[in-house]
Amino acid sequence: MTNHPEPTVPDSLFADPAAEARWRARFTAARMSSPEWARDEPSANIYISNLSGVFEIYAWDRATDEHRKITDRPNGTVHATVAPDGSAIWWFNDTDGDEYGHWVHEPFARHDQEDAAPASLPDIPDGYPAGLEPGLSVTAVGVSTDDGTTIYTHSDGTTRTAYASEHDAGVAALSRDEALLAISHSEHGDSRHPALRVLATDGFGLVAEKWDGPGKGLDALEFSPVPGDQRLLVLHERHGKEELLIWDVARDTETEISLDLPGEVAATWYPDGTALLVVHFHSGRSTLHSYDLDTGTLTGIDTPPGRIGGAGVRPDGAIEYAWSSAQTPPAIRTRAVTGEDTVLLTPPGERAPESVAITDTYVDGPGGPIHTLISRPADAPDGPLPTMFSLHGGPHAADEDRFSAYRAVWVDAGFAVVEVNYRGSTGYGSAWRDAIEGRPGLTELEDVAAVHDWAVANGITDPAKSVVNGASWGGYLSLLALGTQPDRWAAGISVVPVADYVTAYHDEMEQLRAFDRALFGGSPDDVPEVYQKCSPLTYVDDVSAPLLVLAGDNDPRCPIQQIENYLDRLAKRGARYEFYRYDAGHGSLVVAETIKQTAIEVDFALRTLG
Repeated sequence: MTNHPEPTVPDSLFADPAAEARWRARFTAARMSSPEWARDEPSANIYISNLSGVFEIYAWDRATDEHRKITDRPNGTVHATVAPDGSAIWWFNDTDGDEYGHWVHEPFARHDQEDAAPASLPDIPDGYPAGLEPGLSVTAVGVSTDDGTTIYTHSDGTTRTAYASEHDAGVAALSRDEALLAISHSEHGDSRHPALRVLATDGFGLVAEKWDGPGKGLDALEFSPVPGDQRLLVLHERHGKEELLIWDVARDTETEISLDLPGEVAATWYPDGTALLVVHFHSGRSTLHSYDLDTGTLTGIDTPPGRIGGAGVRPDGAIEYAWSSAQTPPAIRTRAVTGEDTVLLTPPGERAPESVAITDTYVDGPGGPIHTLISRPADAPDGPLPTMFSLHGGPHAADEDRFSAYRAVWVDAGFAVVEVNYRGSTGYGSAWRDAIEGRPGLTELEDVAAVHDWAVANGITDPAKSVVNGASWGGYLSLLALGTQPDRWAAGISVVPVADYVTAYHDEMEQLRAFDRALFGGSPDDVPEVYQKCSPLTYVDDVSAPLLVLAGDNDPRCPIQQIENYLDRLAKRGARYEFYRYDAGHGSLVVAETIKQTAIEVDFALRTLG
């Protein structure tokens, strides 16, 4: 095994103690997700918080206002839900962040045997999670392994197999009466554009199915919460972007919902089933709307500009949502039916220090306008600055006007930060998202190059001090950029990347192999030339800029061996690089570890750029 050079772990980034304390406080300040409440017992809530220094699951009993930590694991827990009657909390139990394990459940209420181990369902093997729908009498669990996907139901003390396929699939939704189970599947061979199938839970007979054809996916959001109502809320992309429809499964009829909104949407039901709460995303920002199903009326709900996370409607009609902006730290807010908007929950301790606001623009690119977000230090002089080009993961995700402690520390360190919603990003229509098919990586980097040229030409970026940086898919793009665009970059930072795509394909979880087959046009055996052309390993000998790589030992998405292969090639030719390896999976949920890694990254860039 090659001994790779390790990076410096700085004691501090800033000479000014106040500046040092400020950037760390943004990470250590208590944060929490929007609460999820039990459908039939809305006083039983769960949320995710870093209050203990590790992101874990918490229970909140609104009747008593008691908050208590449910999980306590070295590498944290973020996958959880609450039973419909509020009796139990379900969470996914893996090992050291490897995402391989099983669902367990434990009582919501505090009980005498606090040290009792949570229970799991019998006769369900370990695997990667492929959906969970806990019911009152039926619970559906999806398990993904190298052999494909199996969906189980558990009822009356018996576990049965509802569905099994070599293709990627998952539990999508369970009807209120628990008679119908909706599953998402890719039997047509494209997991990026899934189809839907509804089975009867009493014998798994086919009730209905829906597929919109090649390149048009369907995503089941949730069944109506009204007893006896078997309408399913679905996202479709028949008209070039994600839109809503309601599928009456019992009658096998559907109603498309056409909204006069420029971006893309998601939604959830109002408790009485007469309306939808719509979350709209456009140009990096979110808005809330209510949609009356009887009248077809769309009504905007006044919220400040920024990013809206989880949102839902309480039984009394109040809307609860998570909100932040690039400048303002996150808050959990509630909007009463009277229109009064207030903070719902304030985590203990000091609030995170604010950062700077972002500006944004559209840059002309080879595939069309590229939405770009720019952050600059508030006290920066006019003229070009050292610039960190931040490439988001996914690839099907997007950078937004949201609070980011990570972005903020780079700004504090004197960098401009440029975030690029390249082709492949979500929120800009299906064609933009799918434009990378058959040529992933290289297509996105054409957009990055166009934005880099624009930032230099407009006096934002010092071309001699340009850093390319990203995690996951963004880490993959960073490595690929250093090899295919070596003259653009003074340094590169790549976190949990794909580095050797063929090895990564064989070592990664099956769900991602299915994704890669859909994205590349087949497996490495089917289209070897595409994998070779789009793999960073192909261009490793052209990398000239100093490089920092960070990776987790237990990562099932971007496994460690393929990263080692890439680093061994760098070592063989004496390239300048540093490697930080840590004991976790695809990133860390431990706040202290996140702070350490961030300090390593910023220090590396400062040292490299002088």
